[in-house]
Amino acid sequence: MGKKIVVAGGAGFIGSHLCDFLIDKGEEVVCIDSLITGDEKNIAHLTGKNFFSFIENDVSQSISLAFPVKQIYNLASPASPVDYQEKPLETLAAGSLGVRNMLELAREKNASCLFASTSEVYGNPLQHPQKETYWGNVNPVGPRSCYDEAKRFGEATCVAYKKVFGIDVKIARIFNTYGPRMRKEDGRVVPNFIDQALHNRSITIYGKGEQTRSFCYVSDMVDGLYKLMNSKEMGPINIGNPKEKTIFELAELIIKLTDSKSKIVYKPLPLDDPERRLPDIMLAKEKLGWQPKVGLEEGLNKTVEFFS
Repeated sequence: MGKKIVVAGGAGFIGSHLCDFLIDKGEEVVCIDSLITGDEKNIAHLTGKNFFSFIENDVSQSISLAFPVKQIYNLASPASPVDYQEKPLETLAAGSLGVRNMLELAREKNASCLFASTSEVYGNPLQHPQKETYWGNVNPVGPRSCYDEAKRFGEATCVAYKKVFGIDVKIARIFNTYGPRMRKEDGRVVPNFIDQALHNRSITIYGKGEQTRSFCYVSDMVDGLYKLMNSKEMGPINIGNPKEKTIFELAELIIKLTDSKSKIVYKPLPLDDPERRLPDIMLAKEKLGWQPKVGLEEGLNKTVEFFS
């Protein structure tokens, strides 16, 4: 048997799509997931296949694998505000103990390890768009701190393992990603708006809707992660869509695509919610030959179909 690829957090939204992508490339994939926020339904179509296996395990707990491993994608962490604010200790553990355990596994197996970091390391950015050289504007004791600081610590741990042990590490800073297999109740703006629109309920915008995001379709995201893993680059490298949309524009577009009767209502903006978020992807273009291909309307149509 050849060396396998481990996807930690592989039963989650992005992780399950990554498992599909790698299997389509002819790889043997081992999915590790605690199912705290992941869902076995996301990988049910792969269960029982010779090229796929699933291990239910929390990455913050030690793990031993008897087979050879060539690559580890570490996507294991609660990722939506609803999840990480409900599970702050689990989120901190995933970004500290979990990252270290995956790096130790990489060290043991002489494998490459990609850490899925986040645009949240930039906090409420004072630089726009955000380059990888920007250090961020993060509140270390705010409501999002368990996630933001866990990811920042995870990046630092990767750098330390590279320095001390020479491990081949990769750091991807993931920006807002959407697509099929998102949970409608996970609290992120795309599934929130689509679910509300499909049921003709009021679409809830926090603040005035002038805050911006960039939305990357999940197939583009996993392609970016794959290209980073199989490059000579360490990163951090931003992976995201460089087209900026206001939250109000997103709501209007989803109402149009769903032919919804929903009205827009406004509620107060949550504490520390970033005002603008937009990746500078020059490094990804130059070093990885990567840029997103799926337009927002095309991606939203596929996501609406899934939620329908």
